Amino acid sequence: MAKIRHSRLQGRKSSSFSTLTFTMLVMFSFVVLILVALGILSVPSSSGGDSTHKPNDLSSIVRKNADRSEGDEGKGERWVEVISWEPRAFIYHNFLTKEECEYLINLAMPNMKKSTVVDSETGKSKDSRVRTSSGTFLARGRDKVIRTIEKRIADFTFIPVEHGEGLQILHYEVGQKYEPHFDYFLDDFNTQNGGQRMATLLMYLSDVEEGGETVFPAAKGNFSSVPWWNELSDCGKKGLSVKPKRGDALLFWSMKPDATLDPSSLHGGCPVIKGNKWSSTKWMRANEYKA
Repeated sequence: MAKIRHSRLQGRKSSSFSTLTFTMLVMFSFVVLILVALGILSVPSSSGGDSTHKPNDLSSIVRKNADRSEGDEGKGERWVEVISWEPRAFIYHNFLTKEECEYLINLAMPNMKKSTVVDSETGKSKDSRVRTSSGTFLARGRDKVIRTIEKRIADFTFIPVEHGEGLQILHYEVGQKYEPHFDYFLDDFNTQNGGQRMATLLMYLSDVEEGGETVFPAAKGNFSSVPWWNELSDCGKKGLSVKPKRGDALLFWSMKPDATLDPSSLHGGCPVIKGNKWSSTKWMRANEYKA
């Protein structure tokens, strides 16, 4: 009977392959260690448990020190903060410069009138006690400054400029407010031009000494866990609230990712207790809006 002979060449190939694999793993580990040491690569930490994966756990919000100083010409660090997933809401800190805020206020001031609300049956504006501010509209693309801001909004939201309504400038004095409401429409009349309102960008043009928060009473989350909880007014503690800060922009979506209306986007403006509040609102439509 013929004896089976094992090939020494095959054994050598297997040994060489194992050595090559081991060498590559060692080199890869060495490269990873270098990247971690240089801060280029970070290793996920397990010390926080699963809290970072809970969409409604507001205690995970990190408040960065991005306060303005007189020497930075009103241009603080720009960074985006996720504050809620129900509704989807984000704060773009220092979205506008001090000069841009003052420009919008000065441009709107001569034309301010008592604010109105939209009649869902006729589509026309009407007076209402739920909204006691004053305001005016600025035509889309009115001048270079407006166009620059609108381009920045489009870059941030990924919604084309052509889908946006004109900027609305609002002014709230002490005691003035806007009761909780939806920005989306429940009628066909108001969706004929540009379709449904998908999202809203609320830009704060001034600081407010006390009150004037934007509150989401139907939002999901442990509201008292936000870092600014103790700074809120009684109205602001009735839901997820954002304190006005000059230059910041609050983006929230009135529609869910599946294009259905989001009832958790219910929001309002708390009464101003001390100071004045200037803001600018930009509504964005599902389709091109003909200004």
